[in-house]
Amino acid sequence: MKYVILLGDGMSDWPVPELANKTPLQAAHTPHMDALARLGKTGQAMTIPEGMSTGSDVAALTILGYDTRHLYTGRSPLEAASIGIELQPTDVAFRCNLVVLGEADGQRTMADFSGGHITTEEARQLIDALNDELGSDAFHFYPGVSYRHCLVWREGRLGVQLTPPHDITGRAIAEYLPSGEGAAELQRLMDASQVIFREHPLNRQRREHGEPPISSIWLWGAGKRPQIPSFRDKYGLAGAVISAVDLHKGLALYAGLEPISVPGATGWLDTNYAGKVEHALKALQDKDFVFLHVEAPDEAGHQGDVNAKVQAIEDFDAKVVGPMLAGLHQHFEAYRVLLLPDHPTPIVLKTHVREPVPIALYGSGVEPDAGQTFDESVREKGSLDVQQGTELMRLLLA
Repeated sequence: MKYVILLGDGMSDWPVPELANKTPLQAAHTPHMDALARLGKTGQAMTIPEGMSTGSDVAALTILGYDTRHLYTGRSPLEAASIGIELQPTDVAFRCNLVVLGEADGQRTMADFSGGHITTEEARQLIDALNDELGSDAFHFYPGVSYRHCLVWREGRLGVQLTPPHDITGRAIAEYLPSGEGAAELQRLMDASQVIFREHPLNRQRREHGEPPISSIWLWGAGKRPQIPSFRDKYGLAGAVISAVDLHKGLALYAGLEPISVPGATGWLDTNYAGKVEHALKALQDKDFVFLHVEAPDEAGHQGDVNAKVQAIEDFDAKVVGPMLAGLHQHFEAYRVLLLPDHPTPIVLKTHVREPVPIALYGSGVEPDAGQTFDESVREKGSLDVQQGTELMRLLLA
């Protein structure tokens, strides 16, 4: 038996006036996801435990059956592992976004948390410049992918209060700057980055090409090295994770799953969908389980871009779900697929909310229920009601 999780990050949403009060999932043309729902079981799942932060890190760990209330330490340590950083017990890792700041009513605002989806090659120039100017025995910057990077603070502090930049798109940043123990050190680095970036040659090039210059770093997601039990010990399965996002690759490394890097995987609408499917089917030749993640719907939700979110969902359906189901049918006799978002990312809020997400389970031994389409409506119409997201893996493997 082969087991697959197909996860469209942040696909779930609220009704949108521009879509005739349909959600993006309802408005999008998704024949393959609808067929999966129609031929399988549908319902809902709560992927964020009560009291935990509503993020993809918590949701992904929960979906894989890990109780985040006991082992979650923060987002950035997972991303650090993907970059190849071996954290020491006293190290604190921080996500380091490259962001574009704006101005409204005399206040600085978060114009773009993704740095205009800066390329990895461009971003490396800025991170290298930061490390040359600001790196020390205490602080070291590590380049990641696109706008997502890492800062490690040796003997660092965890008392500082930090805000994810995608939660404050379009808002004034003053009240969301670092606060609490250790905030002064982090604010110093953020302020210094603005001086370094202002006249950096890359930003001059971006201005000449009509692209927004990178204004600053933004630090968040702090945490120390976690202790995550082996996925194989937990389920007796060998598996792989396919994602453009360092978070999921790092999670894979800590859990003993193989993180598979796909050339051209960007985390945005231009990602290499076909490559992800190809690598997933290849991995299943000698592995039992694949977790295939697509980031683009969530990115569009954070930007409040209705059209981009609908496109991201339709691309996920046409370029991932459809080819993946065809490949499974062609190459394997027995398989099961769990389809879901990790959390809702409502366009109107531009951030995550803690609500149940629609789910669909399809494949060997799964009897269909009344679900006809894959969208938020199956949360009430479907036969599955998973209140503890850690039970989703058991549902898939049952």
